[in-house]
Amino acid sequence: MARGLKRGRTRLIGMVVADILNPYSVAVLRGVEAACQQHGYTLILCNTGNDEQREKQSLAALRSYSVEGLIVNTQGRNIKSLELQHAVIPIVLIDRRIEGLDFDLVGLDNVQAGRLATAHLIAQGYDAVAFVAPPLTGVSSRAMRAEGFLAAIAEHDACHGEVLEVDLDEQSAVDARVRQFIMQWPGRRVALLASNGMVPLELALMLQRLDLRMPDDVGLLGFDELPWSPLAGLSTIEQQTYEIGFSAMTCMLARLLGDDSPPREVLLPGKLIVRGSTDAGTIRK
Repeated sequence: MARGLKRGRTRLIGMVVADILNPYSVAVLRGVEAACQQHGYTLILCNTGNDEQREKQSLAALRSYSVEGLIVNTQGRNIKSLELQHAVIPIVLIDRRIEGLDFDLVGLDNVQAGRLATAHLIAQGYDAVAFVAPPLTGVSSRAMRAEGFLAAIAEHDACHGEVLEVDLDEQSAVDARVRQFIMQWPGRRVALLASNGMVPLELALMLQRLDLRMPDDVGLLGFDELPWSPLAGLSTIEQQTYEIGFSAMTCMLARLLGDDSPPREVLLPGKLIVRGSTDAGTIRK
């Protein structure tokens, strides 16, 4: 670092993630790290644990290490801290926009992915669908998936759609809210669309506790293709996570080389992977 500072270069890139326990964060990290290694940069990682104050502290710590750029999967509330950083070094956002700040953004085309998932469920004959998510406020990726979900529902008058915002730390409350949705539609085919990789496991365990089978009683589709998804027969929307991370670092390199063009968005499409949790053909006669 001392040699780098003397030359005005540290070749350090800082990365802040909202939750390292989320498999999405790890998968994106692999792409960022690969691009860093390819171009001779070292990555410093900070995990905020979805805590606003820890994010603020992480941004300050990375600044003290004289990182040359920041790649951030943000909570979206430390606007002033990010503005101060951006005045000195380039910032690339992953997954989540921040209202009022124009930074480069790389992530999933969340509206398209929400529509794709919902259209599949409707095509499979589900006519009561709930989009189950942690609170949407301040998290643009969740809000835009919900937007795509509602847009697809609006195109099918015979299908009822509802957004259920839940706190995953309150298991009994999640069970009660989702159970109420399922039970209020007797005679209809009900499906649940999980908003991110942390939600489908909770919903699958909940269905097991309620002795409900997939897809016979309830369909389940989740965002993010996880290692256990094939084992559970879970239909998913797969994100190009490695490519998202690699592309974020590619954008960063362009800025470090002097690109001063307007902020850009790189949105990659989601891919539908159909398995037994939503496939009408697998329902036992």
